Amino acid sequence: MFDDLELLIERAMAEWRVPGLAIAVVHNDEPVFVKAFGRRDAEKPEPVTTETQFLLCSVTKSFTATGLAMLADERRLDWRKPVREYLPEFRLHDPVASDRTTVTDLLCHQTGLPRHDWIWMTADRSPEQMLSAMRHLEPSRDLRQGYQYQNLGYMVAGMVAERITGQTWQDFTRDRILSPLRMPSHSFSMLELERASDAARPHTYNMDDDESRPSAFYPISAAPAGGISAPISGMVNYLRFHLGGGSFDGVRLLSPESARLLQTPLAYISHSEFDELGDQHYGLGLACYSYRGERAVSHDGGWVGWSTRIDMLPDRNLGVVVLTNRSGNPLTNMLSHAVFDQVSGKEPLPWFDRFYKRRHDFLAQRGDHRKAREAARKPGTQPSHPLAEYAGEYEHPAYGRMGIDTRDGTLHWRYRGLAGPLVHRHYDVFEIPETPDVLAPELLAVSFGYDRDGNIDRLSAPFEPQVSDIVFQRLPHGEALNPAFRRSCVGTYQCGVQRHVVALDAEGELTLSPSNQPTYRLVPYQGRIFEIATLKGFRVEFQPDGESDVVASIVFHQPNGTFHGRRVAAD
Repeated sequence: MFDDLELLIERAMAEWRVPGLAIAVVHNDEPVFVKAFGRRDAEKPEPVTTETQFLLCSVTKSFTATGLAMLADERRLDWRKPVREYLPEFRLHDPVASDRTTVTDLLCHQTGLPRHDWIWMTADRSPEQMLSAMRHLEPSRDLRQGYQYQNLGYMVAGMVAERITGQTWQDFTRDRILSPLRMPSHSFSMLELERASDAARPHTYNMDDDESRPSAFYPISAAPAGGISAPISGMVNYLRFHLGGGSFDGVRLLSPESARLLQTPLAYISHSEFDELGDQHYGLGLACYSYRGERAVSHDGGWVGWSTRIDMLPDRNLGVVVLTNRSGNPLTNMLSHAVFDQVSGKEPLPWFDRFYKRRHDFLAQRGDHRKAREAARKPGTQPSHPLAEYAGEYEHPAYGRMGIDTRDGTLHWRYRGLAGPLVHRHYDVFEIPETPDVLAPELLAVSFGYDRDGNIDRLSAPFEPQVSDIVFQRLPHGEALNPAFRRSCVGTYQCGVQRHVVALDAEGELTLSPSNQPTYRLVPYQGRIFEIATLKGFRVEFQPDGESDVVASIVFHQPNGTFHGRRVAAD
């Protein structure tokens, strides 16, 4: 029955350079087609088997939502209650959204936050640290004003499950879902997956040479959003469970009402580019659409080196899972819909031809895209400062720290474990070059800014395109951080008719006491410059006499001008 499907799989794998693939088809509670194709690693001979583990990517979201639905069945979770009733430390940038966001809002992507994926993608933070960062993330919509796919919401949902049960999300998911469904072969981290005896290796695709090659096992810190790995043999039982309305082998694990709620359209996504797929909505951990007029439920998954999909026609008791070890390929959609056509007895749609045309149209325009990027550059421009003046540490309260270094006559970036060169684009704008085989914010424009005195004091980058550029403020640096230099600044300075007394406080920080004014704290800024705390835009600079390192004068940099004062003997 599935001979044509096997031919399609082999043809598509060759066309899209997919090294390995596993597929399962369940119909009327029976696995009617479970098979593996290709190799775990393109550079090694071991074949993919039905026991080979693949990263499920965002198919994991359906597991997280299912676990929470089980808690709702037990009345330990109320879908309508605010998240903060379970997780009091939950905060968003908008205080109203902080107070009113529910678990349902998290699961159907309606918190108002766009993706902000670079909060978690570097995998160097704990869930608690990322939760704390969320209050500093700019929303692009108000709460419940539209669907915006968001992985951090599922990380928070996993933390809600942990707070309710007292278990880790991993242990809870294992105890309540994986073990009852007899899925013993699984992993919850990329380190576990990499060490598994039968595991696929991720592969990335390079358009320049039209080849796929092995990639690193990049970890996923937002595990409830995409961190489960499993073999296709185990996903057979997961399909049977969802197609069975929450029952598996005669044992009810989830109420029929909750099973149906997971598959109920709650948030409108968009209309599909293919008429046969109709409008798309999101439920709880599963997307809802129609396929050639029939109710369909699915979820795609993707990460560096992986593409996956679960797809079901519930009213036909038909489901498909496709797992592959190559980034961003259409085989998951193509094969799911080919199975639907075949099992439903409908005239097959030309899915291969459609995706083939899209692929080759894009490859044909690849050169035009690059020419357009080059044309956007302003020729003949130069950075406004010597490269050494851009070097430093820059920080954002949510996105963390970015470092800029000079090496071999060029700028280099460092960001939370990632690094690489910066290419000058024009003026004070640089960009991160394309890196098809490495995790990096490729083609990201990094723009440097400076204060009114010409000091480089910030950089900005569109890490999240749906909001304003993320601004990283330059951290204090230079002699202002040196305790010995600060001690040398202590004294009395005369500026016109006003005297300024500079002293050290108990913590060794400088204070400024102008005559007939309050005492202000001085905060290190750059070089020998300090900001005046509580007076935005006011700075003071201490200067030596030119013949020695002895501080002889003070310069006030103010919004209304620059003023000079000489050091005088104390009265």
